Amino acid sequence: MDTKQKRYSGVLLHITSMPGKDISGALNYKNCSEFIDFLASSGQTLWQLNPLGPTGYGDSPYQCFSAFAGNFWVLDIENFVETGIITKDEWKCYTANADYNFVDYGRLTSTKYDMLHTIYKRIIESGKTDILEGLEQFCGEYKWWLNDFAIFMSLKKFFGGKCWREWPEDIRLRHNNALHYYGVKLADDIKFHKFLQFLFFKQWMAVKKYANSKNIKIIGDLPIFVAYDSADVWSNRHNFQINASGDMTSVAGVPPDYFSETGQLWGNPLYNWDSFRCDGFDWWLKRIGYSTYIFDGVRIDHFRGFEACWTIPAAEKTAINGKWVNAPGYDLFNRIFSVMKSPFIIAEDLGLITDEVEKLRDKYNFPGMKILQFAYSDPANVYLPHNFTTSNCVVYTGTHDNDTSLGWFKTLDKESAALLKKYIPDINQSNCCWKLIEAALASSADYAILPLQDILGLDSYARMNTPGAADGNWRWRYHKSALNSNIIEKLNELTKLYNRSFVTDGKKL
Repeated sequence: MDTKQKRYSGVLLHITSMPGKDISGALNYKNCSEFIDFLASSGQTLWQLNPLGPTGYGDSPYQCFSAFAGNFWVLDIENFVETGIITKDEWKCYTANADYNFVDYGRLTSTKYDMLHTIYKRIIESGKTDILEGLEQFCGEYKWWLNDFAIFMSLKKFFGGKCWREWPEDIRLRHNNALHYYGVKLADDIKFHKFLQFLFFKQWMAVKKYANSKNIKIIGDLPIFVAYDSADVWSNRHNFQINASGDMTSVAGVPPDYFSETGQLWGNPLYNWDSFRCDGFDWWLKRIGYSTYIFDGVRIDHFRGFEACWTIPAAEKTAINGKWVNAPGYDLFNRIFSVMKSPFIIAEDLGLITDEVEKLRDKYNFPGMKILQFAYSDPANVYLPHNFTTSNCVVYTGTHDNDTSLGWFKTLDKESAALLKKYIPDINQSNCCWKLIEAALASSADYAILPLQDILGLDSYARMNTPGAADGNWRWRYHKSALNSNIIEKLNELTKLYNRSFVTDGKKL
């Protein structure tokens, strides 16, 4: 491996935060390419996103209807005005009263679906071969997940949005006669969902191609667990701790700790690892392989679950009465590395991390995560840059689950604020974001990733997610005008100063 470039930096920005006229940030090629140009102009080499799967109730990209499908809510439909598929008046009606500061999820789910269906019908009826070119090949190549996903989404609509556990028994348990019956009955809607996935793949890969042409690598996000109400669970119940009726027997979470007396009850179904072993971890090979194809690398959320999972009986109301159950992380990653050539994987190793988890992470040379907002509690804190024990890590000012750095700074307790002042004596409310950014870039970590909100110096209103809050999350969007020449110059200067600028013959992810 060429080591001429060992240090990288980039920006954390979810696709829904993109600017534009749509009521959500979208895969608009012009807007995405302008953001990529900003990254390149400011010396960055990485763009990290949150999961791109189709979201449901709560709008969280960490609870998706599929581990493989793309989020059709972020499809770019403005392009279809230019091609004449939808009229300017239809577009104006769709975008009327849009608040371009935030995603309007209510209007998104009530209007965009109908607009997408109109686009689909008009394309099919007009025989637009240029748009449909490659659809048949796509459906054939990805039928191993696409067929189940398309019928799952069609059934979900047919049954009024209900979780698959509430469907009639014959289709809930996937009896062959029921699959055939609904496959015929819902044939057009199934084709519609396949078309949406084809469109997503086409739009996303165009964005990725442009990013790579500008020497920007894209890091995706892979939640370790999948949602119970998902095509993955419905179509592969044998891979999960689920009984013959479809009910979960155990669910995921984390135990009680300093932050919560009752722990966190996530409710995701836990894996049946014996089932995965029987077929050589085929589902995981496909999942990791597909993710590292549509991205240049991935961050795995809750990596510690590959060493052991906090296993909670499904009937429990809190996470208190769980237990740690070992997981076959070594067997899984040995299998992955026997098939794939050095996939770039970031291990989210936050929270309760044991020596065994660190050994698993280090065995495969996965970089872990360091969060500066967690650092200023005492001089021995492992997130303080001088306590990093390896450069093979990714340092963040904060993540999607943190407040913005300005919001964090304004609410620091006295002890933490005093310690922060000792490390950065001239830090204050007006410069705290850039001071933390500089601390991240100056650190020994090989990788530094900065939320765009911190680069722009934004307050708590721009926070992406508040864990435990039922609504108000995943809404923030930036304005194009915010990425001005002053921001580019300042970020570029610091990136060069701390030797993180792109080198054309440098190390590849």
